[in-house]
Amino acid sequence: MDEGRLYGYARVSTKEQNENRQLVALLECGVTEGNIFTDKLSGKDFHRPQYLMLMKTLMPGDTLFIKSIDRLGRDYEEIMNQWRIITKEKQIYVVVLDMPLLDTRLKDRDLTGVFIADIVLQILSYVAQTEREFIRQRQAEGIAVARAKGVHLGRPCYVRSEAFFELCKAWHNKETSSRLAARKLGISHPTFLLWAKKNPNT
Repeated sequence: MDEGRLYGYARVSTKEQNENRQLVALLECGVTEGNIFTDKLSGKDFHRPQYLMLMKTLMPGDTLFIKSIDRLGRDYEEIMNQWRIITKEKQIYVVVLDMPLLDTRLKDRDLTGVFIADIVLQILSYVAQTEREFIRQRQAEGIAVARAKGVHLGRPCYVRSEAFFELCKAWHNKETSSRLAARKLGISHPTFLLWAKKNPNT
């Protein structure tokens, strides 16, 4: 393939986050500012405007720089699918700055570089998936232990104070409105009505 152009992709999860660290790293690699595509969206999928535009712009022989592999996304299965599309189908070189082994230009830009990067990505995917499963397992075990100890999980129970019963009685006697009673107790209007109707003889 001919020597192509250099591109960069940066992503932050929210509009409040700053992408400057990624942009500086991409510029230091020789990527021009006009060739850097930036999304301010979650990494849960690849339906991002700038990413999709980048995919349409890339041509065989171009090189794509990203700061870290998680800038592509959070789902490693989909990351691997995109990696295959970029490196195999579109024949683009990929360089992950935070992980030198994820550089498909290695070994004089022959298939060895792509092969090594594919292996590393497979390992990363396995580690990430295993860690997610461990986290879910630890959470399940923690919940089981807490329940065995009688620990209440979820929202704390609201202790109905004497003020509640007084306001409930006043509401039943039409001496106050349910909205005013709820506001005084610091609870929602529907919650007050639900509890009050369960105490008809208050």
